Formats: sequence, C-alpha cells, structure tokens
Amino acid sequence: MPAEGYPLELLALRSLRTVDRSVHTVLDPMRLGASYPQALAKLARRRPDVVFTTGGYIAIPVVAAAATLRIPALMWEGNLVPGRSVRASARLASALAVSFAETCARLPGPCYLTGTPIRSFAGHDRAAARAALELEPETSVLFVFGGSQQVRRLNRAVWDALPTLVESASVLHMTGEPAYAEALKTREALPAERRGRYKPYPFLRAEMTDALVAADLLVGRAGSSTLAEASALGLPMVVVPYPHASAHQVANARALADAGAAKIVPDEDLDAAQIIDAATLLARPADLEKMRDAARGFGRPGAANAVAELVMALAQRRPLPDAATVERLSRAAA
Repeated sequence: MPAEGYPLELLALRSLRTVDRSVHTVLDPMRLGASYPQALAKLARRRPDVVFTTGGYIAIPVVAAAATLRIPALMWEGNLVPGRSVRASARLASALAVSFAETCARLPGPCYLTGTPIRSFAGHDRAAARAALELEPETSVLFVFGGSQQVRRLNRAVWDALPTLVESASVLHMTGEPAYAEALKTREALPAERRGRYKPYPFLRAEMTDALVAADLLVGRAGSSTLAEASALGLPMVVVPYPHASAHQVANARALADAGAAKIVPDEDLDAAQIIDAATLLARPADLEKMRDAARGFGRPGAANAVAELVMALAQRRPLPDAATVERLSRAAA
C-alpha cells in the first residue's frame, strides 16, 4: 500500500498463515485481544464514513470496533463457503457482498450477490495482447499459473508435459520466483524450433492482463479472483483446487464446473498426463465454445461497481440499493 501512495496502519494481529503449534499458539489470542482497542482508537481518531473489509481473522477487531462506534461496514466474502472468522463477525457488518449466491444462505443480515471485483479489461484485444507477449498469432494459447499457493506440483506437471504441449500450442507459464531458473533450463531442452512457444515468467504484474486476454484455456487454482477474471473474459478453465484452507477452493471450483465453464482435476491427481488431456480441449472448438458461453454467463465483470454502490450507500447513510440494481451493475461491463 505505501508503494502505491496510500498510508498503512497495522494492528498487533498477524495473519494465521501457520497452524503448527508454536509460541504463536499462545501469542495470537493475546494479539487479537490487543488489536480491538487499537482498532477502536484508530477509528475513533479518523472517524471514517464507512469500513470495507474482505473478512477473515485479521478483520475481526476492525469490524467489532466499527460496530462499537456505529460506523457502517460492508463485508465482502469471495469464497462460496465462508470461513469461521467471516461467519463469526458477519453479524457485526451493516451489509454483506458475496461472489456466489449460495453464500448468502450461510450468513446473516442484508446480503448481495455482487461477484468478485476484478481489474478492467477495457481496451485490450487478443491480437494486441498476443503481439505484446510475442506469441504466434494463430497458435492456441494455454496459460498455466498456480496463484499464491503451492505451485510445485503444477510446475512439475507442466514441465513433464511440455514436449507434447508445444507441438500444437503456445504455453504461458507463471512459475513463481523459486522455480523460474528450472523453467528456463526446461525451455532450453526443447527443440530449437519449439522453444519460442514456451513463455515462462517468474511472476506477472502488468503483463497479467495481456496473458488472460491472449489465452484460449486457463489451467490454475480456484481462488475467487482467478475464477472471476476468467469468467468475465469467457475464458474456459481446467481448475486444480488448492486442497487445504478448509477446501474453500474445491467449493468455488464446483460452482464453475456445475455451470459448465470449467473442468476439475483434483490436486493429488495432477500430473503430465492430466495437463496433456486438458490441452486436448484446444483441439475441440465446439466444446471450448460451450465452455466460453458458460463462463460468460457466470461472469460479473462489473462487480467492482456493484460493491462500490453498496459502499457509497452506507457512507452516505442512504438506503441500500435493491437486489435488481446490484445485479444490473455486476453484470455490466466494468
């Protein structure tokens, strides 16, 4: 946040990234207790018009402090199955925004289906995106990335499948920093005439928009943002849900698969053969088009506008919009 020019104030609380027994098993409840008066003091001093939170353990003291000070709060939950922290603190929020219709049944209070706020793809077209990434204009593009969670298995499956994949497709591959050197070695082992079809990246920042627009098929995890961006673009997916974190991603992936926009490969089954099988979709244009249509029907490219409308209604102390208004905003182009 500071790098983007925004002030950042931290609480004593830390993210619960580790669950093993350690000194933090004792310290974390103490940090939680200390964070509530911290949040109370910060909000009392600044008196914001509204609080926006994506929920989770680290949001509990902020939402509780906002409720104490009668500051309205909007809580957004991106997973189909809300976590324990969200379920525990949702009743303190003034309104809820969610990415899946089924989530509202699990949470109390006014609840709106907005979808997941995503980047804008306005002004980006496939030809320009492929040119920017130096991809062959007429060759199908497979885009593989694992998000922020456990990409080693995904990387190995891609590398083992690579000689077959590049015979008929270009492969964009976000490997993560630790695996990038091995990806470059793997590319060098390919036949010289096919090396240009493998494009590994340690991480994608500004280029992520072009990668998503250029792709014909996405293989990746089932985080809320990944699913939202793919569906907004009408991009078919082969989803490999991260199996931990209470299996939130499994539930997210099933929703997209049930809509016909994705196929699911369990993490424990992922190998080169599964990647090669996934890539056969690129040679089946009719099946791919059905998945594109299903993805577009699932997508909510205007989710950020829908969430913003709820935030502004709370900030201005005006009535919340009706569900039809939120639906219209979320379905419209960003």
